[in-house]
Amino acid sequence: MGYRHQTEHWTAADTALGEEHEVPYPPSTAQELTEDALRGDGILFERQPDDSIITLWRNADIGTPTSSFALIAGPPPRYRYEIQIVPEGSHKSKIIVNVRTESIPDEQLDSYKASNRFALFKEIDELASKAPPPSTTPSTGGVNFTLLPNEDLKALAKRSTGDPNNWQEIAKDNGLSSPTDVTPFENVWVPNNLLKRGTP
Repeated sequence: MGYRHQTEHWTAADTALGEEHEVPYPPSTAQELTEDALRGDGILFERQPDDSIITLWRNADIGTPTSSFALIAGPPPRYRYEIQIVPEGSHKSKIIVNVRTESIPDEQLDSYKASNRFALFKEIDELASKAPPPSTTPSTGGVNFTLLPNEDLKALAKRSTGDPNNWQEIAKDNGLSSPTDVTPFENVWVPNNLLKRGTP
C-alpha cells in the first residue's frame, strides 16, 4: 500500500545536537558577535521574537540516499542551527547552539556541529578579541587589567601586584568566586593598594 513509508526511520530522522560556549559579554553584545560570525560565514538566519537565532536550512553534503524508496519518502539531508544567548551574571553570557538535522545518519551528526563545520565559537572569540569587553568595575582607586589568554586570577595577581595570593581580594572586588572564574580578555579591576610599584 502507499502508506508503508510512514513507518520508515528515514522520515523520523530529525535530530538535534547541542554545544555551548561562554563569553565575557552581556547577552546583547554576545548576540551581535554571534550574528557577525554567521554573516562572515555567509550563513543566512532569522532573529526570533525571543532574540533566539535560527539559521535557514542548508543542504547536507553527504549526497542523496541511494535507495529509490528513500528518494520518494524522505526529505533531502539538511541541517540548520538554533542559537540561544543565556545571561550568566552581569558580564557573562552562554551561547548555546543546537544543530538540527534531517535525514543525516547518526554517525555523521558530529561533523555538522557549528564548532566543527564553521569554527563558529573560534570566530566569535576572534571578533571579541578585536573589541575587548567594556569594564564593569570601578574606574577610580585602581586599575583595570585585561586578562591575557590562558591567564587566571592568580597569574593576574602575580603580574599586577607581585603576589599570586592577592587573587582572593581581587576576586572579591570583582564579584568572582575562584581563580578560574574568568574568561580571556575579561577586564579585572585591581585596587591601588595592591599594585606593585611601577605598575601603570
